[in-house]
Amino acid sequence: MSLFLAFLGVSFVILATPGPDTAITIRNALLGGRAGGVFTALGIAGGQTIWALATSAGIVALLVASEPLFLAVKYAGAAYLIYLGVKAPREAWRPSHQAERAAIAKPSRRLTAASAFRQGLISDLSNPKMAVFFASLLPQFVPPGGESFAALLGLGAVFAVMTFVWLTLYATVVAKAGDFLRRPSIRRVIEGMTGVVLIGLGIRIATEHR
Repeated sequence: MSLFLAFLGVSFVILATPGPDTAITIRNALLGGRAGGVFTALGIAGGQTIWALATSAGIVALLVASEPLFLAVKYAGAAYLIYLGVKAPREAWRPSHQAERAAIAKPSRRLTAASAFRQGLISDLSNPKMAVFFASLLPQFVPPGGESFAALLGLGAVFAVMTFVWLTLYATVVAKAGDFLRRPSIRRVIEGMTGVVLIGLGIRIATEHR
């Protein structure tokens, strides 16, 4: 129990630190309302569940140990974040007053649930930090003599659920302030800032060492 409580504490600190998952959730909550944010969070949690399963099966350890594979995942993830970051301000400054009125009235049409889920899933699976996180952190909280596969998978699932709940709170807050945040001038500023953050995160992932 003490190991599990320690794991919850460490997980909360990690979740409370904003990163690519937070930025994408906020962006998609602006584009698709609460549903857009929630489905993004669901995709991110699904990606983490896959990472947990891969860690339990030993696949993640092979990825981390293989420099070419690790770099491939790293650069793919960085490129995807930069792509989303460039796309955000382009959409924000699209010169269409009719599109702006539609975005304010019915934001969910700007982003489907499937697109939001896919973006969250791809973003998480292409983040090499998740591989390092699951491979290095989770084993430290497995009880001595316990079944490692079940324990690792269980801890990973708990972290995925915590992530979903945390990001859903973000999506709810953004959605509740939706009418204000989706005003053309405000939305442009926020989407522009989110785009810059995503580009910066992508560049950081691409250039930093393990």
